Amino acid sequence: MSTPDDSRPTPAPVPLIETGCGDGCGCSGDGGADGIECGLDPALAALLAAQGLDPVLVEDIAHVALGEDLDGGVDVTSVATVPEDAIATADFTAREAGTVAGLQIAEAVLSVVATDEFTVERHVDDGDRVEAGQKLLSVTTTTRELLTGERSALNLLCRLSGIATATRAWADALEGTGAKVRDTRKTTAGLRALEKYAVRCGGGVNHRMSLSDAALVKDNHVVAAGGIAEAFTLVRKAFPELPIEVEADTLDQVREVLDAGADLILLDNFTPAATAEAVALVAGRALLESSGRLTLRNARAYAETGVDFLAVGALTHSAPILDIGLDLREAEH
Repeated sequence: MSTPDDSRPTPAPVPLIETGCGDGCGCSGDGGADGIECGLDPALAALLAAQGLDPVLVEDIAHVALGEDLDGGVDVTSVATVPEDAIATADFTAREAGTVAGLQIAEAVLSVVATDEFTVERHVDDGDRVEAGQKLLSVTTTTRELLTGERSALNLLCRLSGIATATRAWADALEGTGAKVRDTRKTTAGLRALEKYAVRCGGGVNHRMSLSDAALVKDNHVVAAGGIAEAFTLVRKAFPELPIEVEADTLDQVREVLDAGADLILLDNFTPAATAEAVALVAGRALLESSGRLTLRNARAYAETGVDFLAVGALTHSAPILDIGLDLREAEH
């Protein structure tokens, strides 16, 4: 196993579901017509839950990905070229350096397609930095099933590792400033929990997961409510227990929402100089988040003003994949 890395994500309190089917499972939740137990292996489910992921959600995503790839049929190439009883070991291997995320998710995809023998050897952990050529995870199962699940597993693993790698670059740029890079809701439909997990793997922190767990008053809400303070007051009255963040475009708006009692103020498209003014004005009475104008090149300049967060939608909407391959081991002679 790899050396421990303090960049690994903090576990979230997700209840462990040891058995049971996801919505996409063909057994309709009753264990199948033959009474065969369905669901992820309890040990794998425990690992996913410890990572802050819902094991049933991961299983559902695996079924959706595999169902899309098979489209109601079979893997015709693998069925035609590989004996039914052939067993193989394959290695997930990094083709380039980066930060890995989603290894147990890839493992879950292959475990869903596997019907017989299935063993794994884990070489690194999510959140670890890896080098080109480094083995990440080795899987032994029937060759046909390895090949059938290969692309679905890699699609998720490469996508999530790309997000983690991009986030790690931002976290490295901010190191020592006290500011954290934070994601947004600009995520892929159906994959939000996984993509936000990947941000944590890269050393970032999560913004709200949904529209219901925190409020964010933006310019359109201000227009609809008749003013920035009015919008804040209406949200506070309707949802007094929720944290409320308010987007401000000017220092005057910062003063207004600060006086109204905002918990967190989003400084939208402020320059570093204006951001420093806002930090001095707020003087610790609310948390501050910078958004817009941000690049890796200027990230530290913003962080050194004293803001608490840098909001970067590109972590999830524009991160390139991390190139990872799955290679069958050559048969020993």
